[in-house]
Amino acid sequence: MRLAWRAAGAATAGRRFLILSARMGSGHDAVASALAARLEAAGHETIRADVLELLPAGVGTGIRSGYRVVIERAPLLYAGIYQSFFRGGDGAIRPGSAPLAALGERRVLDLVRRERADVVVPVFHLAAQITGRLRARGALSVPSAVVMTEFEAHRQWLHPGNDLYLCHADEIAAGIRRGAGCAAAAYGPVVDPRFTAPEDGARADSWRQRLASAGRPVVLLSTGAWGIGSSLAPTAALVHEAGYVPAILCGQNERLRRHFAEITPAAALGWVDDMPALMHAASVLIDNAAGQTATEALAAGLPVVGYRPIPGHGADGVRLMARLGLSDHARDPGELLAALSRLTGPGPARDRRIAAGRAVFRPGAIRTLANLA
Repeated sequence: MRLAWRAAGAATAGRRFLILSARMGSGHDAVASALAARLEAAGHETIRADVLELLPAGVGTGIRSGYRVVIERAPLLYAGIYQSFFRGGDGAIRPGSAPLAALGERRVLDLVRRERADVVVPVFHLAAQITGRLRARGALSVPSAVVMTEFEAHRQWLHPGNDLYLCHADEIAAGIRRGAGCAAAAYGPVVDPRFTAPEDGARADSWRQRLASAGRPVVLLSTGAWGIGSSLAPTAALVHEAGYVPAILCGQNERLRRHFAEITPAAALGWVDDMPALMHAASVLIDNAAGQTATEALAAGLPVVGYRPIPGHGADGVRLMARLGLSDHARDPGELLAALSRLTGPGPARDRRIAAGRAVFRPGAIRTLANLA
């Protein structure tokens, strides 16, 4: 039987939450870590698992490596796959179907029983399909609450068996309720609290001294944990010629970092542990995926400009962020330069973007999860 959820009232203390993530880049795991920290601070226990490791041997590794290869080397192929299986052709929000989910059901159930979990929290779309299927047929006896890690509610996230969806914005929640028949509420993205904390001036100044050149504003270029992006060199050159310091975030892609380290004037950065301080030192983030880096920038008060997004969910997310008034979407070099001109210096345009980005983060998500019953 499907259990209900209470949106208000006293939260139940001391519950055990099983968080199902996936090591696809770093965004899902970053959300899982931040969510676990918040739940534990509220007096709950958490267990984390990679859902890809709960699939039969070799399947999860194949999914991870196959996705990376396709999105890096054959983006048009990925765009077609996304349009067919994630968007459903017409772009409507409706539940999807993931046959691979059947391969993970038994081990998810075993994990729930072994860990005596009170609530299961998928933060990856395949995990949401597994819990939705199990809940729909009554095999999973505890609630499942999906915490979305991206703006675009594509159909592989959605299964009506899940008890609740926590998503980034009211428009997204309304679309999920209307199109998928799922309970949904908007609490904003889940980020490490360091991004919402006040600026540490000393650490930010250290980054400014490292990157700044002749007083030029620093503009970050995001490529995600895997260091994937298109036309990065021309974009960096364009940014530099316009009077800014381009700093390319190469993530874990050491080959990309070494490549750009040889190209001036771009600053090539590898994996950055103190991203909040770097964001406080920068003036704008140029983003290509509307993923965790973009949401962290919103929390840190760093304006976001979507430009040359990766296909599929990246392009959809960039457009949706702009439509929600949280970022700009630059469709060509002229629009990019115009956005940088508006947002890098003090003024009402920058102030509005920062205020809108910070307003998307709302309290109450942890209480809502704890109130699942």
